[in-house]
Order: sequence, then C-alpha cells, then structure tokens
Amino acid sequence: MKANSVDELMRHLAGVVTVDGDIVTVRDETALRDKIDGLIHTAVFGDGIVRDTARWLIWEVAQGLGIYPASIHQVYMAIGRGDIPTTFTVPAMNIRAMNYNSSRAVFRAAVKHNVGAMIFEIARSEIGYTGQRPAEYTSSILAAAIKEGYRGPVFIQGDHFQISAGRYKSSPDAEVQAVKDLMVEAVAAGFYNIDIDTSTLVDLSFPTLDEQQRTNYTLCAELTEFARSIEPAGITISLGGEIGEVGHKNSTVEELHAFMQGYRRVLPDSAAGGIPGISKISVQTGTSHGGVVLPDGTLAQVKVDFDTLRDLSRVARESYGLGGAVQHGASTLPPTAFNKFPEIGTVEIHLATNFQNIIFDYLPKEVVEEAYAYLREHHKDEWKPGKTDEQSLYSARKRAIGPFKQQWWTMDEATLEEIGAVLQEQFEFLFDQLNVKGTRDIVEHTTTRVVIHQPKPVAAAAAVAAEDVKDLADS
Repeated sequence: MKANSVDELMRHLAGVVTVDGDIVTVRDETALRDKIDGLIHTAVFGDGIVRDTARWLIWEVAQGLGIYPASIHQVYMAIGRGDIPTTFTVPAMNIRAMNYNSSRAVFRAAVKHNVGAMIFEIARSEIGYTGQRPAEYTSSILAAAIKEGYRGPVFIQGDHFQISAGRYKSSPDAEVQAVKDLMVEAVAAGFYNIDIDTSTLVDLSFPTLDEQQRTNYTLCAELTEFARSIEPAGITISLGGEIGEVGHKNSTVEELHAFMQGYRRVLPDSAAGGIPGISKISVQTGTSHGGVVLPDGTLAQVKVDFDTLRDLSRVARESYGLGGAVQHGASTLPPTAFNKFPEIGTVEIHLATNFQNIIFDYLPKEVVEEAYAYLREHHKDEWKPGKTDEQSLYSARKRAIGPFKQQWWTMDEATLEEIGAVLQEQFEFLFDQLNVKGTRDIVEHTTTRVVIHQPKPVAAAAAVAAEDVKDLADS
C-alpha cells in the first residue's frame, strides 16, 4: 500500500501509531509490524511530503522502539586499545538490491544468533546506480529492523565515499566538494560511519612512499575534519581511510606507516589532543570488486594475502590504536576463506556482490531476461572488446537494480520469501564464519546510545541530482 496523502498515511496507522506535534508514539507494536510494509513502500515510492513524512515516521518509531543509527567508532577504538579481543570480524554488507527484503533477512539472522557487530553500507557509486539516496536507504533498513523485532544500535555506513581521480584532475575543488555534500546528506540520514576513499590519488610514480601517499593522506585529513564539523552532538562518526585502491598493487606495512604518519602530521588525532581521527584502515590484499569473471561468466578463485593482512591489522592496532585493517571485495571468495579473517585480526570485511548474485539466481527467469535486455540496450559501454556476452552481463547487471527497483520490490510474496530465505542462510553462514554470533551485548555495552530526533517535515525535501558514477568503486 502506497499512501497518496499524509491523511491517508495516518489513517493507515490509526490505533497503531499516534502523532502529537513532533512526538511519535507506538501504541501497538504487533500491529505495527503488519503496517510497516505500507509505510516503507510509501517512504520509497511515494512523492513529496507524503514520502518524507513516511521516512520521518519510520525514523521516530525506530527511536521509540530502541532501534537507533549509531557509530561503531567506540567498538573499534576499544579493539585498538585491547579492551575487546580481536576474535571477530565485522561484516559490512552492501545491500544494493531489494533493500527492505534483503535487510529483513539480515535482521532475522541477527535476532536468531544475537548479532550486534554488523554494518549496513552503500557506496557513492551504488547510491547512483541503485537509485537509493541516503534517506531512502536508512528508511529501508530501519523498517526492516522494526518488521523483524530487532533492538539496539544499527550501524549504517557510507562505503567508498571516493574521490574520482579523473574529475579531481580536471576540477579538484568541485570533486572534493561533491564528496563533502554527500557526507552532509548521509550524516543527516543517520550514516554515522563513513569510509573516506582518497586512495585513487595515490601516485606510485613518486620515488618515496610519503610522496606517493601525500595527496591521499592530506585529503583524508581534510575530509576527517569536515566530518567532525557536521556530526551530531554526542556522536563520533566512525571514519576509515584507505592506503591502496582495491584491485591494484597489494598494500605494505611501509605504506601504512607512510599514510598514518603523514595523516597524523596534517591532523593530530585524539591521542595527541586533537580531533578524533580514523578508526580503521582499508588495504589491498589481492581481491577485486565484484570478483574476476571468466569467459563463461563464472568467477575465478581469488587468493587473499592473509599474511600481509595480518601484519597490516597488527601494526594498525599496535602503532596507531586503530581497530585494524579492512578487507574489501571479499564476498566472492571461496566459502573456506571467511573463517580466516577473524583468526588474523581483520576488523571489518566488505561484502556485496554475492548477495546481488543470489538475487539474480533466484529471480524468475523472465524477470532476469527483461533486465538483461535493458542492459544490452542502455549499457553497451560495458561490452568491452575481448569480453564474452556472459562477462559483460555480469559486469553490467548491477545497473539494472535502480531501473527495476519497484518491479522487483512488488514481486509475488512466494518469490520474495524464497530469495529472503536464501539470503538469510548466507548471512547466517557469514555470521558464523566471521564469529560475530553473540556480539550484541558487547556492542550495546560499548556503544553510547544517543537519541536523535528528526524534525517533522513541513515541505518536501529538494531532489538531489544524480551523479555519473561509472568510474567509482563499489565494495
């Protein structure tokens, strides 16, 4: 049910939720779980003030139920101090497609296994091609938590808030400002975790590591300072830096030192009496975004340099007090690889493509073929010389998520339930392998809850222009 007016929206919630000025009160939580489907449908596919009112209601209802966007900064700094043992790796899950249905599967798995150490994330690139601005993304996740009876902090992350090397070269100030503008939008929507990615500006042609990393660490420091200037009172946004672009040369401990020493010179962190710096560092250890696709459309087996990852995580903690190193591009690794990440002290791992693959595998055949026909017509630039049709479709199919969002969202319940069940099984597997089962108490005791209310909308929010994101990374 999509409401066409605010009055219709409130009639939908009559007897379930009451609104007195800016105060929202849940009267019947059981009934609310039945009504939330209509509320989130309006929040995603509604228009203007009706859409924004639905998003506001979801936010305020979640706060009232003890479901609240939070920063994982305190958890990671506790790991860096040794207060929390390095026995688990936090999954950061890029929920690109069918967000509400997919996030419901995450929360079902989390409730079943008492998981609190988990992150929902979306990259700057994904915001573009999936048609999910931050406010919509947050609404879908919070609505899913309400639906599944989850309680506690919800960590929502801007993944790869990345500087485009090409646009920076032609117009550096405008490109940096574009990332700052996105940060403002994201933080307002409850993204209290942001991965700053200026690693695209690392220049290996320079003779010294400091020179190679200088633009990277200088801009990362600038964006750190900006993030601190816009974070809500009581919140320390968890920020990540990146020393090597995923899919390129493997990172080294020496590069980590060069980045961190330069970063601290430009922006002394909290240990030196300044503003808090980053809490984690992303590195390259052999993976690539989306996996390596073979001519038949299957994925090649990729090996992670676990020794390097172990060393980088250890040095990040021991020398700089960070939570550890972050592994990107990991969802298409073989299943036997995942239990190694907590064993070597990896603080966070980014997962995306395999969730998308599951959805495509279980969508009705005719729905997939319709999406592929669209891609062949509208994304011919993905068909590179020397690539097979299967390789091209695999690379391009993420670009069908936005245009087909409403169609996939409203598929028959049986299909949605089947996809949700398979996704839940995958999330449970990952929670087990990454050893985050039973982490809810640790997370809740370490994370300070900050109640943040949003103002009741009185006018529709202004639309944000879409970006060209084809040169930006995913997870």
